[in-house]
Amino acid sequence: MEVQYFHEHATVATAVGLKKSPAVDFSATIGTPGIAFGAEASYVTSSGEFTKYNAGVNMTKPDSNASVVLADKGDSLKVSYLHHLNQLNGGAVVGEIARKFSTNENTLTVGCSYLVDPHTLVKAKLNNHGNLGALVQHELRPKSFLTISGAFDTKALEKTPKFGLALSLKP
Repeated sequence: MEVQYFHEHATVATAVGLKKSPAVDFSATIGTPGIAFGAEASYVTSSGEFTKYNAGVNMTKPDSNASVVLADKGDSLKVSYLHHLNQLNGGAVVGEIARKFSTNENTLTVGCSYLVDPHTLVKAKLNNHGNLGALVQHELRPKSFLTISGAFDTKALEKTPKFGLALSLKP
């Protein structure tokens, strides 16, 4: 069973499983078009434990977007920034720094997207661990897409790269 409440500047949602020992999910957001705060949590009644809790803040400007998210029960922090490049025909650049506190691991990811034409999008991303990913997405007709993607580890070129093909058709 799910209950949702939508307001112009706030949203609350709660979901409860209809079982003997249900899980309870809760999420809430509050904000304006320029800044928003959100949180979510999952509680398992059988064990009496929270299995998930996350919180974040997002700031939006006409040409950029920045967010900070504390996730994984407070074990990871992600800071990201996206900047739209109007001179590149709908392109954008993005950067993300992720920190996992339990393992002392940091990951820096940079990426970009470029609109080749009104129906074709190209994206690429690279992180400091050497993982490179790219995709080409073409809109065959309105709401129907063909996507070709690939990824490989630049620090282990002997490994086989991964390739993907997706077709999404909507009537």
